[in-house]
Amino acid sequence: MDIISLLRFEEGYSETPYYCSEGYPTAGTGIKLGPKGAPLSNYQFKISKAVDAVWSAEIVQQKLTEMKDSKAILSALNSCNDARQAVLISMAYQMGSDGLAKFVNTLRAIAEKRWTDAKAGMLNSAWAKQTPNRAKRHAQQMFTGEWSPEYK
Repeated sequence: MDIISLLRFEEGYSETPYYCSEGYPTAGTGIKLGPKGAPLSNYQFKISKAVDAVWSAEIVQQKLTEMKDSKAILSALNSCNDARQAVLISMAYQMGSDGLAKFVNTLRAIAEKRWTDAKAGMLNSAWAKQTPNRAKRHAQQMFTGEWSPEYK
């Protein structure tokens, strides 16, 4: 299992541009293409799964670089195995590193390996209310440290 499989499950995949739930033109694995409400006619292309995987991997590397600029996120990352790191990367992919950084108590719990508290913090958030199924899967993976079977 890997981060691209996780992201493809959570974000979905579309070879043609569409509007995400927030109204941004999007394609591939939840890759924002332009400003909110921009006409989809501006984006006349298809993105193959192979190209999407490369594009998504590049975004993941970009997110990791941003994440490491935050002491709290870096401390959390350093306390995690691959499955738990993937959850943090997915959260940054979805809401940006700045959004992830707002999980102050949850990140502290992760850094201190208090997995029950981390799970509770994730589930008790506006993010969990907006994307409840994703939050439940991610909170459980953070708690157990094992990949969710959906990400195979």
